[in-house]
Amino acid sequence: MSKYILRRLAEFVPVLLIIVTITFFLVRLAPGGPFDAERAVPPEVLRQLEAQYNLDAPLYRQYLNYLGGLVQGDLGPSFRRPSRTVREWIALRLPVSLELGAYGLLVAITIGLSTGVYAALKPNTVRDYVPMSLAMVGICVPNFVLGPLMVLIFAIWLGWLPVAGWDFPEHRILPAIALGTAFAAYIARLSRGGMLEVLAQDFIRTARAKGLSEARVILRHGLRGGLQPVVSFLGPATAGLLTGSFVVETIFQVPGLGREFVQAAFNRDYTMVMGIVLFFAFMIMFLNLLADIVLAWLDPRLRYD
Repeated sequence: MSKYILRRLAEFVPVLLIIVTITFFLVRLAPGGPFDAERAVPPEVLRQLEAQYNLDAPLYRQYLNYLGGLVQGDLGPSFRRPSRTVREWIALRLPVSLELGAYGLLVAITIGLSTGVYAALKPNTVRDYVPMSLAMVGICVPNFVLGPLMVLIFAIWLGWLPVAGWDFPEHRILPAIALGTAFAAYIARLSRGGMLEVLAQDFIRTARAKGLSEARVILRHGLRGGLQPVVSFLGPATAGLLTGSFVVETIFQVPGLGREFVQAAFNRDYTMVMGIVLFFAFMIMFLNLLADIVLAWLDPRLRYD
């Protein structure tokens, strides 16, 4: 297992290098520049700005300079808001995105697991068809559609919850539900399939034949095997919750890292876009690695050469 973990960690470097290279050249292929939205300035001032941020150098030289700073842990200054570095802006906005992602994950796991297990206990009945139909609807409706609908219904029509913000506990409700609903639907279907497969195994029949209560059979013996597909999905799902917050944070005006990325993309803030993409890429790979480790702990039959 330790060799497997070390090999996966060693893969981080070339994968991150590929991501940095692709992102670096893609953002510069987009029309416009970081100073195009500014008021008209004399050409000599514009040249000084480009020289200060190394934008007057050839593209390959800018790329090599960025890699040199990246090796030293320097993500560079923000072009649009130079009062702080990109690393400082990420540290400032990250706690909000992590909090929103945690709430979304809580919604997804709570609703998804309970719905999937409930449906698996009575397969091919109304108790199975209704929640699985709702799960399919949750999969088909993206968060950029669900978010405005929730704002329209619960904030504007009913007036129960605020439209936007992040100052009070009630501000967390709508973004968390909008972010976690689609993942709850996936988890519900995966947990149902996993539980149906496990509940048909011989050891489950043996446990019931020994007189164990149905709750003990489900909680002690069924869930450990039935949740393996869910655990495999949680790595990409957690990463998806972080990256999916780009849309949700913009809709609900949440001051997180996703909204910062959207603003940086519109403003052509190259270093900010690069830093956030690199950070999220590392987080996604790390979360996938954690999911694989937990899956191996749940199923001792798994072996990594």
